[in-house]
Amino acid sequence: MTFGKVYIGTAGFSYRDWLGNFYPQFCPQADFLRCYAMTFSTVELDSTFYRIPTRQILDKWAQTTPPGFRFAAKFPRTVTHDGDLRTRLEEAGKFLSVMETLGEKLGPLLLQFPASFRANRKADLQEMLAVVPKSVKLAVEFRDRGWFTEETAALLRERGVGLCLTEYPGVPRLVTRTAGFVYFRFVGDRDEITDDFSHVRLGRSEELAYWADLAERFAGENADVYAYFNNHFSGHAPSTALQFRERLR
Repeated sequence: MTFGKVYIGTAGFSYRDWLGNFYPQFCPQADFLRCYAMTFSTVELDSTFYRIPTRQILDKWAQTTPPGFRFAAKFPRTVTHDGDLRTRLEEAGKFLSVMETLGEKLGPLLLQFPASFRANRKADLQEMLAVVPKSVKLAVEFRDRGWFTEETAALLRERGVGLCLTEYPGVPRLVTRTAGFVYFRFVGDRDEITDDFSHVRLGRSEELAYWADLAERFAGENADVYAYFNNHFSGHAPSTALQFRERLR
């Protein structure tokens, strides 16, 4: 029987709050990624939401990480949140062109839409999906519950786009797989933990048990699983990501 791979990591890696509790106490920031990649096999780049990285930076990151490492990344807000459709499509094209620099280390790319992106914008969604080559692993995260229908699942399935499954206030726990891979995001409540990401502040045993079972189910279907932990989920993303990994058989 063939199993999918489970890639586990965090949302971002450049947190000085992790010095002394994940990174060595006096680790220079320039070495954060190298140290990070000694523990985790993937990272979700949050910085790409605010600006498109340069090819030079991506090339450096690719060289810093070991074979098999995967970079997931959020599309810029100029694609998912701001501007008219024409501008969004242009920005998406620029982003995709730059991200190709990562080559085989490129993991899934995430379209994270705000709650204001309502389910009546199906035509806009279809145009955005059409811009992305089918060779790219693409996931979509919705915050408006109106999207969580079989019609949406069928649309994503048709293009092989993954429906992002999230642990986030107000979003139901979904178990729908629409692609050959699955994308988990453990976001948490930003109002609950606002700062100090140096230690775990919320126990998440129940949530981790639930999602670990789901990850094993999807991996058993020969689907790769990508799971990313935000600091706001428990207070210290690396610790919770490691707890999740320990739960997997």
